[in-house]
Amino acid sequence: MERGESFKRVNRGKNRIPLQSLARVACIAAGVQFGWALQLSLLTPYVQELGIPHAWASFVWLCGPISGMLVQPIVGHYSDRFPGKWGRRRPFILIGATLVVVAVLIIGFSADLGFLLGDSNSSIVGSRPRAIVVFVIGFWVLDLANNTLQGPCRALLADFTGKDQRRTRRANAFFSLFMAIGNVLGFATGAYDGWYKIFSFTRTEACDIACANLKSAFLLGVLLLVLTTILSVTAASEVPWDPITKIVNDDDEEEEGEAVFWELFGALRDLPRPMWYILAVTALTWMAWFPFLLFDTDWMGRDVYRGEPSSPDPKITALYFEGVHMGSLGLMLNSVVLGLSSLVIEPLCHKLGSSYVWGLANTIMAACFAATALLTHAAKQDPWGMGPPLYVTISSLVIFAVLGAPLAVTYSIPYALTATFTERVGGGQGLSMGVLNLAVVIPQMIVSVGSGPWDELFGGGNLPAFLLGGAAALAGGIAAVLILPRPTPDFKGGIRLRRSRSSPIP
Repeated sequence: MERGESFKRVNRGKNRIPLQSLARVACIAAGVQFGWALQLSLLTPYVQELGIPHAWASFVWLCGPISGMLVQPIVGHYSDRFPGKWGRRRPFILIGATLVVVAVLIIGFSADLGFLLGDSNSSIVGSRPRAIVVFVIGFWVLDLANNTLQGPCRALLADFTGKDQRRTRRANAFFSLFMAIGNVLGFATGAYDGWYKIFSFTRTEACDIACANLKSAFLLGVLLLVLTTILSVTAASEVPWDPITKIVNDDDEEEEGEAVFWELFGALRDLPRPMWYILAVTALTWMAWFPFLLFDTDWMGRDVYRGEPSSPDPKITALYFEGVHMGSLGLMLNSVVLGLSSLVIEPLCHKLGSSYVWGLANTIMAACFAATALLTHAAKQDPWGMGPPLYVTISSLVIFAVLGAPLAVTYSIPYALTATFTERVGGGQGLSMGVLNLAVVIPQMIVSVGSGPWDELFGGGNLPAFLLGGAAALAGGIAAVLILPRPTPDFKGGIRLRRSRSSPIP
C-alpha cells in the first residue's frame, strides 16, 4: 500500500498542469456548446415546422435524459479505468466528438434524406414523416454523443486539478467561460438568415432557405468542434491508468466482471451525506431550468409575439419566426452575461461561500420566471397579429440576459463541489460525474414527459411550465442556503460536515 500511495503522489504531481493548459483542455466546451446552442434556439421551432405538434414537441427531448442516464455512468466507469496509452479520458472524448459530427450531419440533412426516402417537398403538415424519423434519430444520436463527450471532459479537468480547490473552481470557471463563448457564437449563427448564400450547396429541392440556414449553421458547428477537440486533447498528457491506482482507490471493489450499474447503485448506496445534498439542490435547479431551456424561443414566438409556426395565415407564421429570431438574440445576450459571470464566480464563492452564491442565483432565476407571466399578460393586451409593444420585447431580452448569471453558477458550482468531495474520499471522478448527471437527467425526463400535458392542462402555451420551474428554483435556492454542508477533511482523510454558515464552501 505504501507503493500505491507513493504512485498516487507522483501521479498527482504529473497531472498538475499550467492554467494555460487547463484553459485549452476546457476549450472543447465551446465546440460542444455551439451545437447545443443551435439545438436550443432552432430545433424546437424546426421540429414543429416538420409537423410535430407543440404539445408533443417536448417528447423529442426525452432522448437526452434517457441516453444520459445510461451512457454517462458507463462512460464514467470505463474512463476511470481505461488502460490505453493515450490516457483514460481522451479516447472517450474523441469517440464522443466523432459521434457529434455524425449526428449533426444527420440532423442537418434530415429533410434531404426524408425526400430521398419518399417524402413530399410540400409544406403541408404531415407530408414529411420520413424526415421527422431521420431527424429524431439524429437528435437521439446527438444526445448520446453529448453524454459520451461531456463527462470525460469534466473528469479530465478534475484529474488535472486534484485536491486543489482553487484550481478546481478556476478550471470549472474556464469551462463555463468557453460554454458561454460557444453559446454566443451558436446563437449568433442561428440568428443570421443569410448562411445559405455563403453555403449555396445547402439549398436543395427538399430544403428551403430556412432549412438551408439550419444546415449551414450545423456545418459551421462541425468545424468548430473539430478545432476545439484537437486543441483540448493535445493540451497536456494524461498519466495512464495503473492497477496500483486501482488498489489505492478501490480497496473494496467487487470482481472485475461486475456490471457497471451495480457499481453505480453501490456508489449511490454509499454516497456521503454531503453529496446527497448536492444532488438534491442540483435536481431542483435543473427542474427549474429545463422548461425555459427547451421552450425559450418558442415562448418568444408563441406567447410574446403571438404567432404560430403552422398557421395558414403567413403573417401569423412570420410573427412566430420573428419572435424565434428575437429569442435567439436574447440567448446570445444570455451567453454574454454567462461568460462575464463565470469570471467572478470563483472570487465570489471565496468571499460569500458556494451555498450562498448558489442560493442567490436560484432566487434570481425564480424572479425571472415569475416575470415571464407579467410579460405574457402584457403581450396579450395588444391586437392579435400586431406583435408585442416595444417595452415587452425589451423586457423579455432583459430577462434572457439576467438569466445568464444563474446559468453560469449552475454550470460551475455543482461540478466543482462534486470534484472536491470525490477527490477527498478517493473516488473516481468519471463515476462521480455520472452520479451527478443523474440529478440532471431525471429532472429533464420529468420535464420532457410532463411539460406538454401540464401546459395543455392550463390552456396551452409555455407559461405553466415556466411558473412551475420558478417554484422549483426558489425551493432549490432555499435548500442551497439551508442544507448544503461545509466539507472539511477530518484527521483520517475522510469528510465530515461543518454546519456553520460562517465558513465558505470550497
